[in-house]
Amino acid sequence: MKVWPGHPYPLGATWDGAGVNFSLFSENATGVELCLFDGLDGNQEVARIRMTEQTDQVWHAYLPEARPGQLYGFRVHGPYAPQEGHRFNPAKLLLDPYAKAIAGRIRWGDSIFGYTVGHPDADLSRDERDSASGLPKCVVVDPAFSWGVDTRPRTPWHRTLIYELHVKGFTMRHPEVPDDLRGTYGGLACPPVIEYLLALGVTAVELMPVHQFVADRQLVERGLTNYWGYNSVGFFAPDARYASGGVLGQQVAECKTMIKTLHREGIEVILDVVYNHTGEGSHLGPTLCFRGIDNAAYYRLVPDDRRYYMDYTGCGNTLDLTHPRTLQLIMDSLRYWVLEMHVDGFRFDLASALARELHDVDRLGAFFDIIHQDPVISQVKLIAEPWDLGEGGYQVGNFPVLWAEWNGEYRDTVRRFWRGDEGQLSTLAYRLTGSSDLYGQSGRRPHASINFVTAHDGFTLRDLVSYDAKHNEANGEENRDGHNENLSWNCGVEGPTDDPAVLALRARQQRNFLATLILSQGVPMLLAGDEIGRTQQGNNNAYCQDNEISWVDWQLDRPRRDLLEFTRQLIRLFHRHPVLRRRQFFQGRQIRGSEVKDLSWIRPDGKEMTEEDWNNPSARCLGLRLAGDAIGEVDERGNRVTDDTLLVLVNAHHEPVSFVLPAHRRGVRWELVLETRGGTGRRRQRLFRGGQPYDLEARSLALLRLGAREGGPAREDRTVPA
Repeated sequence: MKVWPGHPYPLGATWDGAGVNFSLFSENATGVELCLFDGLDGNQEVARIRMTEQTDQVWHAYLPEARPGQLYGFRVHGPYAPQEGHRFNPAKLLLDPYAKAIAGRIRWGDSIFGYTVGHPDADLSRDERDSASGLPKCVVVDPAFSWGVDTRPRTPWHRTLIYELHVKGFTMRHPEVPDDLRGTYGGLACPPVIEYLLALGVTAVELMPVHQFVADRQLVERGLTNYWGYNSVGFFAPDARYASGGVLGQQVAECKTMIKTLHREGIEVILDVVYNHTGEGSHLGPTLCFRGIDNAAYYRLVPDDRRYYMDYTGCGNTLDLTHPRTLQLIMDSLRYWVLEMHVDGFRFDLASALARELHDVDRLGAFFDIIHQDPVISQVKLIAEPWDLGEGGYQVGNFPVLWAEWNGEYRDTVRRFWRGDEGQLSTLAYRLTGSSDLYGQSGRRPHASINFVTAHDGFTLRDLVSYDAKHNEANGEENRDGHNENLSWNCGVEGPTDDPAVLALRARQQRNFLATLILSQGVPMLLAGDEIGRTQQGNNNAYCQDNEISWVDWQLDRPRRDLLEFTRQLIRLFHRHPVLRRRQFFQGRQIRGSEVKDLSWIRPDGKEMTEEDWNNPSARCLGLRLAGDAIGEVDERGNRVTDDTLLVLVNAHHEPVSFVLPAHRRGVRWELVLETRGGTGRRRQRLFRGGQPYDLEARSLALLRLGAREGGPAREDRTVPA
């Protein structure tokens, strides 16, 4: 086979229409071999080419006879000296960190490890067995794709509503998705799925990891797998598990088609990305890619003993973003997904780990500096999971401008409030209004707060109100894994039940959580399936459950259909009322041309809250009056949208409360728009005068709109029966 010198950049395998350029960075290697594979199973090594050209620590070669679909990997020579941080072993085939596609899965065996498993010296030994038969192969990809007139939705942050879903789990049981497309990128682009997302009203899907990832050996040997995907090994490659039409590059085109289809319907695509660690685990983990290419360059090693890894992630290793080539890898990956794959944003898993330059979390670390100045990445949505497992890693509220954050404080406060905990009102007030205490002083706006009550990590919404403790026995760890989310709902019953009173309370609490989420300032994030009462049977750590425990069940009974319609109505309200998605924080001051304040906190007797009320630990109810701006806002078509004044009443007490409604100008009434109480079958009066009492049921929320006149036409917003 002909071999030309090639070029050091771009890194990876690049098809130029005539041949393929291969390039690989390794600072400490003494030699690199490019291995080409063929055969039905991709395991026949047909060529091993020594890459003799090296430029700026990048090894490169050009093969004029290579074509898209070619399978390849690398073998890298150098010292095997773990105590010095080096783990080179040319017996181990290695994945290209820049591979655009990867075919096959790991076939676990001891040869996958760079050391001899079971050896008395453990990882200080070196295993000489060839690992090629057990390792997936990288694929040369033709990047050509007909994007047509693909246009990014570019939904403004304040109009964004995020829907977190798993590509496979969302469609695996969907009755209207063809069997061969279920659980795939193509399945997510099917018309029934798109129609469901549009009817629900979400503006963005946040996909759990789709980068090629590793299913851990210990899970596979227990008959489980890494379902969530937080174990990346290919930061450019869409995972082949979700491809329906082949894995020799076809997965790239299928993923692009999915994104193009969602864009056509105005739905953004946000990727959950895992750049803080890789799937190679600790010093006793396998040698798959980075470890064998240049362990000392890619990973954070313990300074006093470079045999071991700094582990801020709980996954055995942490990528070293202080090394310029590792930082380049991540930046190149991000730009690739924006420019080539057309995604609209990223959610960064354990983002605090990315900020660590030495040990402490550096709020303005190199990673954030380079993101902010990058003309591509700085223009998409950036969301941080603002914590890691290291000391000082909980950084909610501390990320810089341009970044939104998963607001863990919001989740915890809202849960405590609806559980009935004491002393939650003052903190709840901040959470309902965008968490200005966390984001207001740094120049950020309410949309910096990604509000959520549930996410993939933890109970589903239905399980949150149905279980007092986790039930992760199916994970095979004797229920020791996962967080303790003991809620003590005092229902007297845990798990499945036919007790009507318990079911009614659970249904109401689900509506309370959903209503609180959608009616709060900030960006709401809904976990897929919560709107239809999805259960994981009490499992709050279903990371290894690629089965019915995790997959969305689309067989809806009456209560689940009612919950879906309730959620749809909430989201319609979110889109219809600009006051629910303000671009600036409330000031508690009079709005222009009015004696009314933009925000008022009301206690049950109709008067404004006092300092004493805020400090009353036994208080569990309040009213929030959101004054609409008479000018309103302009929608996407340039039409002026009027902005109503809304009143949100919440009562987490186990007894009902009579709420005196705020007074206003004569002849105008408060109109009941939505309530979560349900279950009584009584008809509710729809119009109320200011000063008139409103009976707020125990553990319930109500939303009222100001502006209705007695005898006037009914609003489109309707109260949904439970």
